[in-house]
Amino acid sequence: MVALVALLATAYAHPPEWVEAVVAITAAGAVLATGTLTAADLGTERRHLLPVVGFLVAILVVAECCRAAGLFAAIGERLARAGSPQAMFALVFAVAAVITVVLSLDATVVLLTPVVLAATAAHGWSDRPFQLVCVRLANVASLLLPISNLTNLLALPDLDLSFGRFALLMAPVWVLALAVEYAGHRVRFRRQLAAPPAPTTAPARPLPRFPLVVVGLMLAGFAVGSEIDPFWVAGAAALVLAVRGLSLGELGPGRVWSATHAPFALFVLALGLVVAALGEGPLGDLLDEVLPHEDGLLALLGIAAVGLVLSNVVNNLPATLLLVPLVAPLGPVPVLASLIGINLGSSMTWSGSLANLLWRRTVARSGGRVSSRDFHLLGLALTPLSVAGGVVVLHLWSAMV
Repeated sequence: MVALVALLATAYAHPPEWVEAVVAITAAGAVLATGTLTAADLGTERRHLLPVVGFLVAILVVAECCRAAGLFAAIGERLARAGSPQAMFALVFAVAAVITVVLSLDATVVLLTPVVLAATAAHGWSDRPFQLVCVRLANVASLLLPISNLTNLLALPDLDLSFGRFALLMAPVWVLALAVEYAGHRVRFRRQLAAPPAPTTAPARPLPRFPLVVVGLMLAGFAVGSEIDPFWVAGAAALVLAVRGLSLGELGPGRVWSATHAPFALFVLALGLVVAALGEGPLGDLLDEVLPHEDGLLALLGIAAVGLVLSNVVNNLPATLLLVPLVAPLGPVPVLASLIGINLGSSMTWSGSLANLLWRRTVARSGGRVSSRDFHLLGLALTPLSVAGGVVVLHLWSAMV
């Protein structure tokens, strides 16, 4: 427990990367020294975590190469051409949803948020609805594909589902959650979105085709290569984009290395080992007693509720590592219900998701103002509705397909 608190406190404080690495190594070493995890346990965790962390590194490189190629700058110019706050909000909403699904939630909070803030400032409109939709959709829109969130990837080994089947079952839940978010934001920020229209700016530069083609092929690879670990597909895309970027001088070797966020990858590995040790102790037993052991609608709602609470108490990644193995014997639908609770639930508090903390720092560095009140009010108003409605839709839809 002390090791977990140390890791989460470090993530919250976001010190220099070398400090994160030192804390991660120390925490993992201390837990391993207790002997709680056997050699067999370590082998299982290695097979479980290494492909997930490898995918994280690869997809972050893909996102950075897309930025170096001018993709996000071109998106920002198109956003700035929106003639009214309502039009820009609809564009930001759609772009945030797509980027989260395709490049994962970290790309939305780190790469898209500064672009959105700049586009808003160009017209002098309030940035509150536009910046908040980035962090909200980073969590909410990450339900659709296994690659959209580390939580989904961590759960995938316990799911007997193909890439396509996962997307099929989650699609109506994803649509419902997005509809709740869109309506909630339009109501909450109706005054800010009623600002006078502004003239459009100069024509936007063309979207870079090569990164879009590579990302499209990467998605196709995920869909058709169900037997291939997503790490290899994302790694191939990262390699192609990095080689192109280096050859054209769009980025240097140092920037490619920095894009891997290797200390953070080490942090995730350490977090996995610490949580695995916790799952072998009283905390795992307590969760096993609290969780429903059925797959009916009320049981699915209970599982999602536990996921929601757990993600806000210990963060979404530990929540996934603790909860999914306990739910997995019930079948894929209960595991998906737990992901609904974890992914949507993590948008309720700052500590619910590492993406929330990354977003808050990104806004501050980009000159924006973070409103903790707006963040938590939207979370309290929209999240329980999305979780409950999403579980009901999942229950009904899974029985049909």
